[in-house]
This record gives sequence, structure tokens and C-alpha cells, in this order.
Amino acid sequence: MVIKVFLASSSGSTAIKKKQQDVVGFLEALKVEYTPLDIACNEDNRMWMRENVPSEKKPSNGIPLPPQIFNEEGYCGDYETFFNAKEDNLVYSFLGLDPPPGSKEARAGEYEEEEEADEDKEEDDQPVSEEEQDLHSEEEEELRQLEEEDEAEAVEEEEEDDVDETKEDE
Repeated sequence: MVIKVFLASSSGSTAIKKKQQDVVGFLEALKVEYTPLDIACNEDNRMWMRENVPSEKKPSNGIPLPPQIFNEEGYCGDYETFFNAKEDNLVYSFLGLDPPPGSKEARAGEYEEEEEADEDKEEDDQPVSEEEQDLHSEEEEELRQLEEEDEAEAVEEEEEDDVDETKEDE
């Protein structure tokens, strides 16, 4: 998968330059492969970016500003969503990539999977429907009755043995 970062090489805004540097620097630090696409020098890149940023993500004037981040054709987000993902240690999820083993995000995912497995196990331990609850209750009742019958038989056998011993002693 190719991460595409739409940038403006000749932006007059220092805020945009800083945001672009932050995104690119962070991706490089994580060793995430990406393709920088300049919207200042390439009209096709600019048009593609503008057309593919979802309308609900566009600013009120309708023109999204760089940096804009995509995974292939899928929109990931702008600088603000990237920053939030970075703060939450969810950059790989934000980018639609699997986190590398041992990373904070991978460990967090493993922890969540363990919790889900525990929840699934707890759900398996509990009957789900009323029908299953009734069946479970019937099985418990049958087991209880069998245990009582076994106990009663054992008591009878003991009493018979006691009677037999008493007769022998006489």
C-alpha cells in the first residue's frame, strides 16, 4: 500500500510548512514509506486531492489545504486527524497499516484482543437465550436428582449392611 502525502512545495504559509514538515518527519521517523505529491507544481495532483477529500472533511470554502494524507485511493485525513492519531499512538491505524510488532500500537492491539477474548470466554460461560437457560436449568435439576438418588441408594445399602451385621452378631 502506498501512503500519499499531498504537500505544497511553495506555500507562503509558515503554518502549512510546519504541518507538512511534522507529517513528513514523523513518517520518516517511523520508517513508513510514503510518496510526497506536490500540489503547487502539479495541477493533476491538486485536482486529484481536491476531488478525493470527502466533502464532510473539506473546510467551509471547499478547498482543502495541505497536508492531506491518503492510503492508495482511501482518504486517511488532514493534519489535525494525523496529529490526534499521533497523540493517541494510533498512526498506523490512521494510515490503514498494520503496526510493526513490538510498537506501542501493536501492544495496545494485543491487549485489546486479549480483552475481547476474555469477554468472548465470559459470554461462552453464560447461557445466551432463554431456551438455553431453561435447558441449562433442566440439566442441573436432572444432575441434582441423580445425585440425590445415588445418595439415597448409598444410605439404603449402608442400612442394609448394618442390618446384616446386626443379624450376624446375634
